[in-house]
Amino acid sequence: MKQVEKNKRLSPGAWVVTPLNARDRLTNEERALSFTVAKQSLSGWGRYKPQECAVYRPERRSELFSLLDSGAPRPFIPRGLGRSYGDAAINPEGGVIDMTRQNNMIRFDPETGLLECEGGVSLAEILEAFVGRGYFLPVTPGTKFVTVAGAIANDVHGKNHHCDGSFSRFVESFELWTPTRGILTCSDSENSDIFQVTVGGAGLTGVILKVRLRLRRVESAYVKVDYQRCNHLDAALEAMAASDKDYLYSVAWVDCLASKESLGRSVLMRGNHARVSELPGKLSGTPYRLPRRPTLAVPVDFPGFALNSWSIRAFNTLFYATNKDTRDKIVDYDKYFYPLDGILRWNRMYGKKGFIQYQATFPFSERAGLVKMLEHLAQAKCASFLVVLKCFGEAGSGMLSYPMPGYTLALDIPNRPGLEEFTRELDRILLDHGGRLYLAKDALTAPETFAAMYPNLDAFREMRRSLDPENVLRSTMSRRLHLDK
Repeated sequence: MKQVEKNKRLSPGAWVVTPLNARDRLTNEERALSFTVAKQSLSGWGRYKPQECAVYRPERRSELFSLLDSGAPRPFIPRGLGRSYGDAAINPEGGVIDMTRQNNMIRFDPETGLLECEGGVSLAEILEAFVGRGYFLPVTPGTKFVTVAGAIANDVHGKNHHCDGSFSRFVESFELWTPTRGILTCSDSENSDIFQVTVGGAGLTGVILKVRLRLRRVESAYVKVDYQRCNHLDAALEAMAASDKDYLYSVAWVDCLASKESLGRSVLMRGNHARVSELPGKLSGTPYRLPRRPTLAVPVDFPGFALNSWSIRAFNTLFYATNKDTRDKIVDYDKYFYPLDGILRWNRMYGKKGFIQYQATFPFSERAGLVKMLEHLAQAKCASFLVVLKCFGEAGSGMLSYPMPGYTLALDIPNRPGLEEFTRELDRILLDHGGRLYLAKDALTAPETFAAMYPNLDAFREMRRSLDPENVLRSTMSRRLHLDK
């Protein structure tokens, strides 16, 4: 196994190591460390109902253990880069542990693609270090600004779920600090029950310290993409059912304002990693080099009236018109997987009051539920310029893993009067058709609604109690949904 130097941006060909032994017994001096703690207003990425929290930011692993061992106000919740949309990593009644400094890469085996790193390493850092060496993430959500621990805690999924499943499928093992049992190594074969309760467990079972993750070999930093316009939902679903098997990645942009005969009109964007032989001549000599783009940013909060049904309708019409049927288009991975990451603080476009993201999944047998939800959204003129539709494959192994076989629809909803009542209506549609919501996106669901969607919830609660009977780990979400009962 090659080892990676601590806290160093890796350049091609340079691999050195500083092994991390900080989990060893703490010295008295380390136990006496005073921690940087600040009061901060925290929210999810949707900026919905921020709350004042005490935030701890341990710089080294020894400081993290000292904090967990100290008499600092409890309970805690670990937090990564804050890209969950709701209240999963907020805790005004105790402390929030900022884990972003726990971001050392430890070892990498180029023969197997196995990376060992700390839980605070971001997907962006992995891409920066390894794409140039011919490796890509096995699963990635729609943003690369997510920590590895956060990806496990939410069992994130990507455009390849129909082929590869969710993130946890590529996790060989992780090291977990637990309140009652100390540090445990968890995998499919070792402490497998704790592995399953932690995957998708929203950070409520322990603090993920180290992870062993399998990366994917690729020949380039590009994706060969086919674009296909579908003038209504049935055409999109039929096209995906017929040919998703030919694509590793598949996603559809959906016009949620379209109605009647145009209900669910979509642009399918499906692709595979491009081989060097498929690249145009100017790229074949530098297959891992990304094009340079200016860094854009939203400098101020948009006024509340900026995103409305008229402006969104204009955007949707333009998007559908400009994305014509195209085959074998070569697109770099940033543009294909992370279109919004190129716009810093894009969440400001929804104004000071913020927004929520609502992600719903319907079983394949309940296509009528998907139709009903799109009809409801179109009638309500819900202003969302980012609506995506995907097909899920097999369910994940985690007790609260979100994906299940079916259609999943995700959209942004601005925070305006009547938002809570509107989402309750969407929840009812989901419940009537055997669907479920995604914890990483949720901000408003009632506990009884969530319980009806997740049949393993009682088993999760029981296992969590055995690991944390004194509720050392809690969050606003865990209280709202009674996950820590």
